[in-house]
Amino acid sequence: MDKLRRVLNGAEDEEQGLTAQVLDASSLSFGTRVKWFAICFAAGILCSILGTGLLFLPNGTKLFAVFYTLGNLAALFSTCFLMGPVKQIKRMFEPNRLIATIVMLLCLALTLCAVFWWHKKGLAIIFCILQFLAMTWYSLSYIPFARDAIMKCCTTCLN
Repeated sequence: MDKLRRVLNGAEDEEQGLTAQVLDASSLSFGTRVKWFAICFAAGILCSILGTGLLFLPNGTKLFAVFYTLGNLAALFSTCFLMGPVKQIKRMFEPNRLIATIVMLLCLALTLCAVFWWHKKGLAIIFCILQFLAMTWYSLSYIPFARDAIMKCCTTCLN
């Protein structure tokens, strides 16, 4: 457990400046970080479920897109409590996650554009599906060999 705390706190990294330490959320205790992570992640899931429920209401596509996107953002930002915002952003843009991060952020933005500016409900739903797939692929990048296993499974099933 101490090893996990050191990794999440960034204790294994090189010496940081004061600004980086403040932005890295190192002033929060480990217990506080875990609690706020759970709260933020649960709020994200709740928003996504609420958005999905609103989809079936008349003219609920806008609310669905907004709540689903907010839910994904809350779930994404919840990890900032575990590792800090600076470390989170650095990890998001590592070479093995770069494409997944860009696609995920692009889908989040395009979902809102499809609903509010373009007024294309079908396109918004497609972008929400792409959000889900991009978020899943991004999340799998944190699990060692998970992407390789998924790719191998899909390749085997398709052949």
